Amino acid sequence: MTDLVTLTDPRSPAAEAYRSLRTNLSLNVPGESPRSILVVAPSPAEDRAVVAANLAVASAHAGHAVILVDADLHRPSQHTLFDLDNGAGLADYLAATDSGDPTLQDTSVPGLRVLTAGAPPANPAALLDGPRTAGLLARLSTLAGLVIVDAPPLLAVSDAAVLAPLLDGVLLVVAAGRTRREAARAAREALDRVGANVLGVVLTEADAAATEYRY
Repeated sequence: MTDLVTLTDPRSPAAEAYRSLRTNLSLNVPGESPRSILVVAPSPAEDRAVVAANLAVASAHAGHAVILVDADLHRPSQHTLFDLDNGAGLADYLAATDSGDPTLQDTSVPGLRVLTAGAPPANPAALLDGPRTAGLLARLSTLAGLVIVDAPPLLAVSDAAVLAPLLDGVLLVVAAGRTRREAARAAREALDRVGANVLGVVLTEADAAATEYRY
């Protein structure tokens, strides 16, 4: 759990930044907080899985019932971050024909459950684009006050573009000094093309010592 700074170092500036992010999201639309959020990045370099995990922890700490979905069916990581079993998860549920609920796992954080990615499918984008995905997200929204979906890199595969229109909003993660301006612009344009509601951008790896990033 070394990447879960909201658990390992809750008094740190980084943990406070995640709490501020959670608060800003709740105020994004006055009186109408998003119930489901997709967290995505242009490339694998931005550690968007860590952002999704810490946002989920911060939201649970604030008293919300949260479900974190690992929708990166290529290189899943949420089961590793939370030390969970990945034997059955999202891919298995979407590939099944029964109408039961997905396998949600409790975490050490009260109020936070995780739907891991499960067994890697042959064609993740096609599986996510199937008829069960929208129904699953609707069902999860009845089981928790906030659903956070961790999606694979937007410019690498089409999975995130398939998911984005199905959620209330999208957070785009970019890394200072690592995400190229052209990649960030291309990611935003890709989200606009599918009609995604972009809530904002999360900047990671910012130099806290630089004047422009001081409190």
